[in-house]
Order: sequence, then structure tokens, then C-alpha cells
Amino acid sequence: MQITLLAVGKTDHQSIQVLIDEYSKRLGFYVKFSLEILPDLKNTKNLDEKTQKEKEGELILKKVQTSDELILLDENGKQFSSMGFSVYLQKKMNAGLKNLIFVIGGPYGFSDAVYQRANGKISLSKMTFSHQMVRVFFIEQIYRAFTILRNEPYHHQ
Repeated sequence: MQITLLAVGKTDHQSIQVLIDEYSKRLGFYVKFSLEILPDLKNTKNLDEKTQKEKEGELILKKVQTSDELILLDENGKQFSSMGFSVYLQKKMNAGLKNLIFVIGGPYGFSDAVYQRANGKISLSKMTFSHQMVRVFFIEQIYRAFTILRNEPYHHQ
């Protein structure tokens, strides 16, 4: 199975990028993983919220194939414990899924078209995090899930 994390906009902070690179590298021992950055929209000051979501949605949907499973990181999604998330990933692998794509949207969330295409939603927390921090948190959680599945000592229960 291939896991892809799509995110809108580049990571500005070098220290965050170092952590993203570290956990992405670690994940490579367990699963094919890639982080794809969609470019920031230009002249967003001239765009209303709906238009910005629609334009970002077009960029997101261009990256998704019909057979891909698309899961949105959304504040109204299902919340998991780390153990529960590892079970969720195991079920996706057992289902024979080829591509599992998780998406971190832009500052206003997702367009209606992206919500309609999505196969599910996951929430990391009721709290709001910066889009750049979410990248680190989520990649670390994917890594943690695989260490749980392998009974490795990274996760303490």
C-alpha cells in the first residue's frame, strides 16, 4: 500500500521540516510514503473564502485517482487513539488498498467537491493546530501506528 499525505502550501519553518523529514524517513521502513505539497494559491487577498476553497479543491482532486481512498483531516472527522488508528491502518492494508491519500486542506478547509469525493474524515483533535504542525503530528502518528502493528517499543501503553 502507498500512503500519501497531500498538504496545501510549503513548510516555512526549517525546524518543522527537519521533523517531517525524520518521520518520513522512518516510515519508509514500513510502508511506501510520500508527502506531496500543493502550491499556495497566488493573490488570495483577492479571493473570497469559497473561491479559495474551490481552487485548492481543484488542485487536490487533480492528485486523486478513481481507485484511491481519500481521507480528509477535518475537525469534524472521527477521532482515534493511537492504538485505534493503527487498527484503522491495518484494516486498510487488509482490504488490499493500493493508494491511501490523506489531505490537509488550506486555511478554510475543503470545498464541497472535495467533501463529496472523500471516503472519510479523521480529526486529530478538537483543538486547532497550524497546518504546518499538523504535518508533523500526523506523519508521526502514521509512524507510531506501524510501530504498534509491529509490536515495537516506540509506543508505550
